[in-house]
Amino acid sequence: MDEDARRNMRPLSLHVPEPRFRPGDAVDFADFDIPDVAAAPRPDIGAMPEEMRSLAYGLVRVLDLDGASGGAWAPRLSPERLVAMLRHMALVRAFDDRMYRVQRQGKTSFYMKCTGEEATSIAAAYALDRDDMCFPSYRQQGLLIARDWSLVDMMCQIYSNRGDRLKGRQMPIMYSAKEASFFSISGNLATQMPQAVGFAMASASRGDTRIAACWCGEGSTAEGDFHSACTFASVYRAPVIINVINNQWAISSFSGFAGAESTTFAARAVGYGIAGLRVDGNDALAVYAATEWAAERARNNFGPTLIEHFTYRAEGHSTSDDPTKYRSAEERSAWPLGDPIARLKQHLIAIGAWDEERHAAMDREVAEEVKAAGKEAEKQGVLGDGLHQPFTTMFEDVFEELPWHLEEQSRQMVEERKAAGI
Repeated sequence: MDEDARRNMRPLSLHVPEPRFRPGDAVDFADFDIPDVAAAPRPDIGAMPEEMRSLAYGLVRVLDLDGASGGAWAPRLSPERLVAMLRHMALVRAFDDRMYRVQRQGKTSFYMKCTGEEATSIAAAYALDRDDMCFPSYRQQGLLIARDWSLVDMMCQIYSNRGDRLKGRQMPIMYSAKEASFFSISGNLATQMPQAVGFAMASASRGDTRIAACWCGEGSTAEGDFHSACTFASVYRAPVIINVINNQWAISSFSGFAGAESTTFAARAVGYGIAGLRVDGNDALAVYAATEWAAERARNNFGPTLIEHFTYRAEGHSTSDDPTKYRSAEERSAWPLGDPIARLKQHLIAIGAWDEERHAAMDREVAEEVKAAGKEAEKQGVLGDGLHQPFTTMFEDVFEELPWHLEEQSRQMVEERKAAGI
């Protein structure tokens, strides 16, 4: 092409995603389309992925915004089970609030809350079997709490104290609990996705009955590990549930940088030939129903499911983050799908199984439970109290049998510390 022709061409431009609202902006979600609870059909668990494409673009809902339930996805759960689910969600929020405060008091270095996202882990845990293997990201503390894991044990890990089962080797909140079928959390984004698929493939190849479930944020779907996981899950029809928590924001960038302007995150499933569901993540009943459906699909060898949980991160990314620097302060209160705890509470009140007095009493009870656990955990130390684990543990828990050169280094270290009077 000659230079004259090139000069007459329109110059290329680059699109840079921009969030709808920035700090100081008035927030208006008036154009937000909330589908009716009856809009999403519930396919058979053996349906082919191409038969349910619409579910990757709609929104599976059970609870309307007035607390009534309905639609094809409505699960048959007893009021007692719903109250138990509500209590666990409230317990997660109380746990988060206390751990946030102790970080601000200097008792630990770091914490991440899941405020507004409690249903995506609690309701999912209720729909899974106790021994189904969970591969979480760093905002799924609700999985452990729903499985009645010790709050003291979780707090000891956060404090990296003498009671820390991980011996101070992990960042705070990166729990690991094999007995709870809870895989070690990693700070590297999306590494848990291929690990979950690998576990599911191994389970299937052994003829086992355990399925796997993994969680990541919407931003992590841009990682190569996510796409590798989807490829293997699709090709081998691995019995796995891939959960994408679309909470609208990464640490300082909105979901558009991961592709939200172009399509839904559930639509990632379409290209891989995986069943895809887009779910109201602030609707505990919808999360339960979608997870139960996906689990049954996996158990019956019909393959994986990708679930996008459409929710909202109500607070900062972590204690190191200030969301007021990049988003409008009005977003949290204006979010059109509300608060997951308030919505489940409203439903229980609507069916006559709950009331404001019992809810207030429950909030006091879980706050006291968390407070008591905190006092117990702090007896074993907090950040800044010095070395909590014996120095020799740095050589342990990697090899089944310690190699000779590490044994030699360990002896040398002990002798040098003894000579130095340490």
